[in-house]
Amino acid sequence: MKKFLNTLFKGIEILIAIFLAVMIMLVFMNVVLRQFNKGFAWSEEIARLCFIYLVYLGTIGAMRDNRHLLIESILLRVPKLWQAIIYSAVQLLIIWVMVILTQGSWGLTAQNLNDRWVATQFPTFLVYAIGILTGVSIIVIAVANLFRLFVLKTPVSELIKVVDDTPEETAEAID
Repeated sequence: MKKFLNTLFKGIEILIAIFLAVMIMLVFMNVVLRQFNKGFAWSEEIARLCFIYLVYLGTIGAMRDNRHLLIESILLRVPKLWQAIIYSAVQLLIIWVMVILTQGSWGLTAQNLNDRWVATQFPTFLVYAIGILTGVSIIVIAVANLFRLFVLKTPVSELIKVVDDTPEETAEAID
């Protein structure tokens, strides 16, 4: 299961890289073409969609790798019971906010099912549908964090470690 999840998140990282490359290419192309009073209207819509997906997918990856805002220096200075209480409260707050995001995205997606963008004729619900995926994904990650805390008895200090994606040689050279 862990190998499947790692492959899935590696795929998300690849998608993020593709969206970033497409966005940069389209924006750069339009900047150059504007010097000649030309440009493609559709490229702005695609770049906007790439940026939105880039941010939302990046949020999922940040949650998985513990790269979101967390004041670990304060959290690790309190007693272990309070660490668990604070960590649980944060995870529950994250779940609550993601439920709100998911519900709002669901409503906006349903509301915009028949609308289309002007230049590309892409359905506008694509902008809102990624919020559903993000909300559900982060809820699953937060529930898994609570499961690891209470059922697997993983210490909070272990749960808040940032996943390091640098190669071991690079990490050793930095230290």
